[in-house]
Amino acid sequence: MNEFNEYVRDRFSEFGDIVIKSMMGGYLVYFNGKLIGDICNNELFLKRTPTSDRLLADSELRYPYNGSKTLMHVFEKFEDANLIGELLRGMYAELPEKKPAKAR
Repeated sequence: MNEFNEYVRDRFSEFGDIVIKSMMGGYLVYFNGKLIGDICNNELFLKRTPTSDRLLADSELRYPYNGSKTLMHVFEKFEDANLIGELLRGMYAELPEKKPAKAR
């Protein structure tokens, strides 16, 4: 795990359980078990939800990697703990529950 990933974990873990998993050259970011975004090339991309669209209205929307079909918010306001807390609580409420693994 690189320095940027550790920084994201440090800043966000104040508000709940943060898990960062390696996936196809990037990383998936989970908050309390729900997928909230990706880390690609040392940038954090957060999923679009009503809360993230409202709180990050001034952030850049970009695709996290070549071939991605999902525009995401580029998050850069790591020093704003109040924003991070409000963002994570709102996104958590709006994102779907993790689908149970299928039996083989």
